Amino acid sequence: MATGTGASEPVTGDTTSEVPGSPVGSPVSPRSGAAPRPGRSPLVMVGVPVAAVVAAVLVSVCVGSSPSTVPEAWHAIFTPTGTDMDVTIRELRWPRTLVGIAAGACLGVAGILTQGHTRNAVAEPGLLGINQGAALAIVSATFLFGALPVHAQAGLAFVGALIAGVVVFAVGTAARNGATPITLVLSGAAVTALCGGLVTGLVLLDSASLDTLRFWQVGSLAARPHTLEAIWPFAVAGLVLAVLNIGALNTLALGEDAARSLGTSVPIARCAGIVAITLLAGSAVTMAGPIAFAGLLVPHIARALVGADYRRSVPAAAAFGIFLVLVADTAGRVIARPGELSVGVVLAVIGAPFFVLLARRRRLVTV
Repeated sequence: MATGTGASEPVTGDTTSEVPGSPVGSPVSPRSGAAPRPGRSPLVMVGVPVAAVVAAVLVSVCVGSSPSTVPEAWHAIFTPTGTDMDVTIRELRWPRTLVGIAAGACLGVAGILTQGHTRNAVAEPGLLGINQGAALAIVSATFLFGALPVHAQAGLAFVGALIAGVVVFAVGTAARNGATPITLVLSGAAVTALCGGLVTGLVLLDSASLDTLRFWQVGSLAARPHTLEAIWPFAVAGLVLAVLNIGALNTLALGEDAARSLGTSVPIARCAGIVAITLLAGSAVTMAGPIAFAGLLVPHIARALVGADYRRSVPAAAAFGIFLVLVADTAGRVIARPGELSVGVVLAVIGAPFFVLLARRRRLVTV
């Protein structure tokens, strides 16, 4: 009988270094592993994300130019009587909080799916051209047909995101070595540059297209609450597909050959992942504009707390995506009052130094 702690470890715990191209923090990583991190109870791994979401929602609803208490917020949302505070919360803060919840969850889950399917720890939906593809579709339609209603813009965003995502993955998988992190990132950069160049050319020729582009590039939750009513079915569909894709992601983290030997259909798994990423990223860019940094940072926060098993890291990514977007939006309202800074600007300013610190303290990428 082995008495040392090392003898009791599963053999698969040290296989990451033998799988070329497997992502740091995959379910077989010797540092993170699929099992919960030592000293982290399930209560902590569930309680921290839930508490973060609750705190962010309360701050978003209660903090502003006219601060309110939690009972006042509850009264305004569920039993309004028409007071000034009720109108402020119910008509302004609560709708943008709902948009922040939806957009944050979509960005967090899309980010962790993108990193899982590209096997690249610094990938995010914007890097794969999805955001620029959605923007190109909307700007092109505006250039040709003029201003469009929200439902039409949402549909165009999804079509553009889908085309961009399919092109990136098709080019990446057509390479000699298949869909490696390098080929996917390079093809994503090429599609992003192409779409960005076309968008720039269109807005230089048409002022209405420029106005539309500015609307999407701001990355704000304000003045967009009605978009949630238009695209929530697509966001829900993307989240459902992401949940169904979790098992395949856990096996794909071992490498495609190992995934096939375990019975996973790699093409079907990749296709489901592409559709989920497209729906989620398209929903987020429709609701709040291209807030790309959340999709990059949130997966690392989720994995640091709950480990690399996608059964835990995907829900955690949704929770921390909501937290980051709502906190950044609230900070933008407080810092620049009586005006506001866009959530994209605030998130980049407060998130970039944190990501640099995270990269210095922990080895995120191996070559």
